[in-house]
Amino acid sequence: MDGAPVMAAPGEEIQQAVLNHLQRLAISVGAPIRATVRDDRAGCVVPLEVATDGSSRMTGEPVRVPAPQASGTGTPTTTATTVRAEAAATAVPQSAATAIPPEVIFGVSREAVASAVAHTPARGFDAVAEEVLGDGPLTETAEGAELLTEPMTRINEAVRAGRLDAAAELADRALAEAAAALGVHHAEVLHLRELSAYIAYLAGDPVRAFQLSLDLARLRRRARDGEAAYDNVQSAATAWRAVRDPEEGLRLGRDLIDLWTELAAEPGPAADDPRPLESARARMVRLSDRAARAARP
Repeated sequence: MDGAPVMAAPGEEIQQAVLNHLQRLAISVGAPIRATVRDDRAGCVVPLEVATDGSSRMTGEPVRVPAPQASGTGTPTTTATTVRAEAAATAVPQSAATAIPPEVIFGVSREAVASAVAHTPARGFDAVAEEVLGDGPLTETAEGAELLTEPMTRINEAVRAGRLDAAAELADRALAEAAAALGVHHAEVLHLRELSAYIAYLAGDPVRAFQLSLDLARLRRRARDGEAAYDNVQSAATAWRAVRDPEEGLRLGRDLIDLWTELAAEPGPAADDPRPLESARARMVRLSDRAARAARP
């Protein structure tokens, strides 16, 4: 980040590309992200805060800035949107010239991360982000420590550096080795699958992140671990909200809500707070409306 341009994919609105990018940053640190977004096309800098669930709000008034120089055809020299981001616990820069602290992970200071997440229990991808960014144990068992400490260290370093392709490759390799040595249902193998889902989400592959997370939720529910199953449902829900195609969102959402409803009918965290499930059902209604509009001639 720190002044890096964000480019929209073909067919994607630049505003949505920026929001998606900032949401992935928020997920990566388990805390809301505040950013100054310079839109050269609109000629302004906008201060935003984006939460881990993708919701956003303006944190100040837009500021007009000079438009970029035009080329000989009268077209601006760039249509990229420039973003500076940091954790919401730190001061929000009010202009694109404001400096970002140098000790950063994805443009977010470690101190801000620790402060922002200290007061709320982490679930889903937020919990994985805390593990990646924190200094705690890398594994959950003694046999896992012997086998996985070195590869987990390299995976976390790659994620922190933003080398997500390398992180995904390292995680896949470690997962295969751990499954062969410990068994596919071992706690360390499940933990690695959570990490793989998180990396897929950060890398912009929400469908894979969703499928990995929901499969884990099913496994853990069958093992009668409702707490861990709900964490994985939360990860799946985060990935699902990043799926933009309404038809695919509906298909994935049905599977998510079916499992979520089953968990909510049992004692545990899903039953304790029904609001996230209600929000997911409301999104299904919105997706249905979007799909119906898209199907009209």
